[in-house]
Amino acid sequence: MDKLEPVDNLVDKSMVITPSILYYGTPITLISTVNQHGEANISPISSSWALGDRILLGFSMDAQGFLNLEQNSECVINVASPETLEGIGNIADTTGRNPPSSIGREYRFEADKFTLGGFTKLESDCVKPPRIAECPLQLEARVLAIHPLAGDMGCAAIETQVVRVHAKTDIVVPGTNHIDPQRWHPLFYVFRHYFSTGERLGKNSWAEI
Repeated sequence: MDKLEPVDNLVDKSMVITPSILYYGTPITLISTVNQHGEANISPISSSWALGDRILLGFSMDAQGFLNLEQNSECVINVASPETLEGIGNIADTTGRNPPSSIGREYRFEADKFTLGGFTKLESDCVKPPRIAECPLQLEARVLAIHPLAGDMGCAAIETQVVRVHAKTDIVVPGTNHIDPQRWHPLFYVFRHYFSTGERLGKNSWAEI
């Protein structure tokens, strides 16, 4: 086969790098869980993805949130917005595990992350963990399976099934079940920096609104 000649404007201008992390732009979610005593915990995570009604959550297996999900199999996936950034910062260095485990950085025990983060509890409809009122999108979910990652990473992908979705009225297209993508601005974690969305650039053929 003849070797293809690159078009001038498509010449490979990339370089090989070895970044310390690969968070190329994922939404921040605040996972609320409860422990065996019914006490609520919040775990800010930046590893999640959705397919149908399933959402996979990336967790350190040393985290209290992971232990809660192992024991109780329920959570609320609260999708963060820019307005929650200060509260996230307040709880970023805390853990609900006492004593704190060593998971790559120093954490301090905090029994009540809701108060520390300035978050408000809302009762859920289908699961025990509370929702976070300040998050515009709250997804009640149940654990279906836990998939430890290969090797010695000490992390797992937790497969959940969403059983109920709560959305603030100002991000819902009136009279529909659709989130208005021009009014919904999630908080993204991009190589350890925080960003949100900008103007819409277009939509694909599957868009329903």
